Amino acid sequence: MPTGTPRVFVSHLAGVAVFDPNGDQVGRVRDVVAMLRLAGRPPRVLGLVVEVIGRRRIFLPMTRVTGVESGQVITTGVLNMRRFEQRPTETLVLGELLDRTVRLVETGDPVTVLDVAMSQLPARRDWEVDKVFVRRGRTRALGRRGEALTVDWSAVTGFSLEEQGQGAENLLATFEQLRPADLANVLHHLSAKRRGEVAAALDDERLADVLEELPDDDQVEILGKLKEERAADVLEAMDPDDAADLLSELPEPDKERLLDLMRPRDAADMRRLMSYEEGSAGGLMTTEPIVLRPDATVADALARVRDQDLTPALAAQVYVCRPPDQTPTGRYLGIIHFQRLLRDPPFTLVGAAVDADLPTLPPDTPLPVVAGHLATYNLLAAPVVDETGSLLGAVTVDDVLDHLLPSDWRERELHGGMALPEAADGR
Repeated sequence: MPTGTPRVFVSHLAGVAVFDPNGDQVGRVRDVVAMLRLAGRPPRVLGLVVEVIGRRRIFLPMTRVTGVESGQVITTGVLNMRRFEQRPTETLVLGELLDRTVRLVETGDPVTVLDVAMSQLPARRDWEVDKVFVRRGRTRALGRRGEALTVDWSAVTGFSLEEQGQGAENLLATFEQLRPADLANVLHHLSAKRRGEVAAALDDERLADVLEELPDDDQVEILGKLKEERAADVLEAMDPDDAADLLSELPEPDKERLLDLMRPRDAADMRRLMSYEEGSAGGLMTTEPIVLRPDATVADALARVRDQDLTPALAAQVYVCRPPDQTPTGRYLGIIHFQRLLRDPPFTLVGAAVDADLPTLPPDTPLPVVAGHLATYNLLAAPVVDETGSLLGAVTVDDVLDHLLPSDWRERELHGGMALPEAADGR
């Protein structure tokens, strides 16, 4: 790389595509690995954490990086697919340095790390972290943010100390565009301490979406670090079936305390879901499908389907029932698929367009039968109806897959699947 390469701020590398010399994308940057050094010397950049196909995280040494420019990273084309494992002497720049409180050497003032920059040493492929972008804090007047400035690495101290109560504002800003599953991948690979800090900084809806994508152990760990009132709020924001599964993993006293803190309606849904046998249609279903009364119109149905918070499986059909229209509903009348809604005039009553012939699932239907039902009728979701004819909920194909896959499938997915043969990576 030419010696005139401009300095690169690390937050700008997050999510940047990594290409081989032929121009084929091989992955995306998720973090930068550095090694802190003594006596104020700038940390040496060892390499990049790159997420490749299957969400596997691998280590890409900086010696194999031939270009960092124009929003892309170019490699030599030789990648070691061994899964990245952080070593005790290594620091993840994005995951561990951003949002730290350090001090200016000259004045002793505390400052918050917003970003760090790395540059290539002249005539070499070695890189080092040489600049730190910091903010002095908040000024008291009018609550305005304090002064932001860029200083040399040697001008600050405190990076080698264990950080207590580290924030997560700038780390989250770096990854704000990630899908919940990808952010879950980021959290899974952070230390337990940092994972708790990042989870605490997420809003309830975002944290709920991320928790649904994490392995059971991570879910329980994160929930246990939240204040009980906040934990109850997050559970309410989760899909009911996922929240019920998470509650089932908790000790009975903890479960009951959280249920008591939840809204009565949500707590009742949780208790009802947990009353069904695991792996049955009742245990798999969500209690919040789209339910309409027969006098609603196609226009009403399309408005409900447009809700951006719905999963594609739940948005694929609406369920027509007599009042009440919250589960358990009045008498279930039938289903209307999204394609039918697109074909009928907006003023058509859904009661006139309903498909009443599609078989329903009793709540005690076992998982293999549920999977066969979805496959037989080419469905993304199916209604669960009790012996009185009330709609209890809907089983979606993603929940069926979740339970058909091995119990540790999320763990395997976050680690990138099965391990490949190891090879030397120069670290």
